[in-house]
Amino acid sequence: MKLLRTIALDASDTFVFDAPAISGEWAVSGAFRFCDHDPGTLGGKARSAFRSGFLGVQSWGWSTLAQIVPATEDDCRALIEVLARQLVDRFGAPDMAIARIAAEEEVTFAQSLCSHPISSLIAVHRSARDGEVHEAFRKLQLREGQRHGKAFSFMEVEDE
Repeated sequence: MKLLRTIALDASDTFVFDAPAISGEWAVSGAFRFCDHDPGTLGGKARSAFRSGFLGVQSWGWSTLAQIVPATEDDCRALIEVLARQLVDRFGAPDMAIARIAAEEEVTFAQSLCSHPISSLIAVHRSARDGEVHEAFRKLQLREGQRHGKAFSFMEVEDE
């Protein structure tokens, strides 16, 4: 089984989002967080979260990237429970039974994004058209033998 974890290749999420996710926590799409907002009226960091954020389940913060990682059945059950508790405590779900159903749907959707190899990075782009939210996901794959590092690297070049 595979699931998504947040990953921070640099500090940019701390500038892009009001509440950045903690790198390495379980992640879901999180589009449901905007169900009671008109995306057209969002501005600044909330707009960035809508357009390009994965929801870190434990922190309730946002991450620009999610990484596909191996997971166990126990990890999946724990993720569902944590998300269900967050839906009750932070999102107003009426009880754990209803929240658990919604959490299971979110986790199942996150799993559907994990068809790529382990360690692949996933990015999301959300938009709103005709009153509906549309999500497009893309995979970012490292070259053979390369490891995740910084999002940007710099070379020192001497002037001639």
